[in-house]
Amino acid sequence: MSDDESTRPPAPTVRRVRAQDGPQWARLYAAYRAFYEMPEQPDVVATAWGWVLGEQHGMTGLVATAPDGTTLLGLANLRTFARPTTGTQGLYLDDLFTDPSARRSGAGGALLEAAATLAAQRGASVVRWITATDNATARAVYDKHATATPWVTYDMAPRA
Repeated sequence: MSDDESTRPPAPTVRRVRAQDGPQWARLYAAYRAFYEMPEQPDVVATAWGWVLGEQHGMTGLVATAPDGTTLLGLANLRTFARPTTGTQGLYLDDLFTDPSARRSGAGGALLEAAATLAAQRGASVVRWITATDNATARAVYDKHATATPWVTYDMAPRA
């Protein structure tokens, strides 16, 4: 074992969310929303937690944990989506966030690799997500695990 290997902290572990993760997950999810300059809305965080924990709307929640197994370092929320053009299903990564104190711990990459494994287990053809073009820190991690696409995303408000 090299000196680097003996001093490197253990890699984060990734697992499915558990009910007891609620308070830490909510803290991480609120921080994720704040990062994207969304208003503080505990009711939205609670709704999202209910969907993830209850696996509603095809949602699956993953968390990266510290070696103690209880401290959450990051989260990933995924959901299944149909891909009519390929006749397959994919996993959409709605949210990925690593606590700022855990950045460079490998938590983000571990969550992405766990998403890829989950996709393979479910027979999905892709794991897909979007991010802000100026999110250079996250994109540096994403570029190590996936290929950026040339697609542009649009949002349209519902109209009566």
